[in-house]
Amino acid sequence: MLPPATDPRALRDARVRANLTQHDAARRVGVAGGERISRWELGTSEPRPSVLKRLAEVYGVGVDELLTVEARKRLDVRRLRLRAGLSVRELAEATHMSVASIKRWENGQIVRTPNLDALEPVAQSLAVSVLELRQALDQSRRPIA
Repeated sequence: MLPPATDPRALRDARVRANLTQHDAARRVGVAGGERISRWELGTSEPRPSVLKRLAEVYGVGVDELLTVEARKRLDVRRLRLRAGLSVRELAEATHMSVASIKRWENGQIVRTPNLDALEPVAQSLAVSVLELRQALDQSRRPIA
């Protein structure tokens, strides 16, 4: 299982720099109440990828700025998916792949890189080139340092 991707302190700092209260941020992002923002900033839960992407837009930062240092070190499949604002299930549905396959890709549990025909729809869904996706697959295979 992968460690958390979002950095609670980065979430709080970005919100404060945007001069928003937790309730203001929640309203602009479209989530129920400031309590949800508070839980993310305390690290007791994480926003869904689509919400993370909206948070970044509302705060005027890139998604990468809201990730942990560890998550930013690696341009792997998970990071590409988070940048695209997609959950594992959404990416699987968009590419007609199984959730288990996407999770294996993110966990680096693939023996050989899939062929270009298999990579193309995933790259399109992630809004990256096939080359970037192949590089991310290679990163996903490396142990997290």
